Amino acid sequence: MAIKKAFSRISRRALLAGLAGAPALSKLSLSTQAIAAAPDDPLPSWVDGPSKNVILDLVKATTDQASPNFVTPEARIATFDQDGTTWVEHPIYTQVVYCLERVPIVVKARPELKNVEPFRTVLSGDREAIAKLSLKDLEKIATVTLFGMTVDQFRADVEKWIAVAKHPRWDRLYTELTYQPMLELMRYLRAKDFKTYIVTGGGQDFVRTYSYRVYGIPPDQVVGTAGGVKYGYDKSGKPILTKEPRLLLNDNFAGKPEGIHLEIGARPVIAFGNSTGDREMLEYTKGGDGARAALLVLHDDAAREYAYGPAQGLPDTKVGTFTQALYDEATKNGWHIVSMRNDWRKVFAFER
Repeated sequence: MAIKKAFSRISRRALLAGLAGAPALSKLSLSTQAIAAAPDDPLPSWVDGPSKNVILDLVKATTDQASPNFVTPEARIATFDQDGTTWVEHPIYTQVVYCLERVPIVVKARPELKNVEPFRTVLSGDREAIAKLSLKDLEKIATVTLFGMTVDQFRADVEKWIAVAKHPRWDRLYTELTYQPMLELMRYLRAKDFKTYIVTGGGQDFVRTYSYRVYGIPPDQVVGTAGGVKYGYDKSGKPILTKEPRLLLNDNFAGKPEGIHLEIGARPVIAFGNSTGDREMLEYTKGGDGARAALLVLHDDAAREYAYGPAQGLPDTKVGTFTQALYDEATKNGWHIVSMRNDWRKVFAFER
C-alpha cells in the first residue's frame, strides 16, 4: 500500500520508459440520475447527450452503405488507450504494482540485490524514498522484474498475479475495475464490424495476457510498449524466446501512431484516450479523410473514481496527466471530451 502511494508522483513517461526499455533509454454528478436507458440501447451506461451521440453518429455514418462516409469493414479500426481509458490508473499503473511486488521475489532468488539500490528502498516500504526513485532506478527495477525469463514464463507469472491482485481502494481485482461504458462500447463497435485494438503505453506482453478475457480483444490486437526477445533453446532442446531489456517500441506519445502503423497498418476511424500520451494518436486519427472521431476521457468524478487533470482546474497529477493545453487543443480541433461525471451513468459494472 505504501509503495503504491509513493509511485503516484512518478511521471508516466518515466514509468513507461523504465518498464519497457530499461537500458535502451536514458457540474452535478449523474451517478444517481433516474434517466432510464431504452431497452434496445447498445450503450446503456452512457447518458444520452453529445458524447454518446458522437459515437452513434460516427458508427451510423461509417457503416451505412448509402452514406458518403461509408467505411468498408476491413478498414473499420477503433483504438483504445488502456490506463485511465478502459480501466483505473490511479494511484499508480497496474503494471508498476506488478513490478514492485516482484522485487521481493527477485531478491529472494538473487539475495545479492538486497542491499543494492533501488531494491533496498523498495523493500523498505518507505514511500517518501520510493517516490524519489529516478528513471535510472526504474530501469534497474524493470530489468530484473520484466526481463531474463522466457515469454511463456512471463505470461504464466502475469496470469497468476492478475488473477488475485487487488486495488487498495475498492479491494477488488484490477480486472474488475474496467469501465463499464467502455466495455459496452467495445462490444457495440465489434457488432458493427469494427476491429477493436488496445494501443497502450503499458507493456505489450503484460496486457496481452488478459486482454481477451477482460476486453474481448485478442492478443494480436494489442499494441503496446515492446521489448526485444531472443530465440534459443532450453536444456531439453525446446525452442524458446527469452525477454531482453532492449526497447523495440515505446508506444506512447508519437510512438502510438508509429505503433499503429507498424502493427495495424491502417489509420483508426475512432480513437479513445485520456492523457497527453494519447495526443498524437488522436491527431493521427482525425488527420484521415472522411468521418472520424477522437475522444478523451476526463476524470472528474472523485466520488465514483478519481478526479485529476490539471485541465479545468482539476487536481494535478503525473499519472494520466490531462493538461489544459490538451483540453484546449481538443476543443479547437473537434475532439470530444467525455466527462466521467456527466456522461457515464455508471463507471463500474458492480455499481448499483
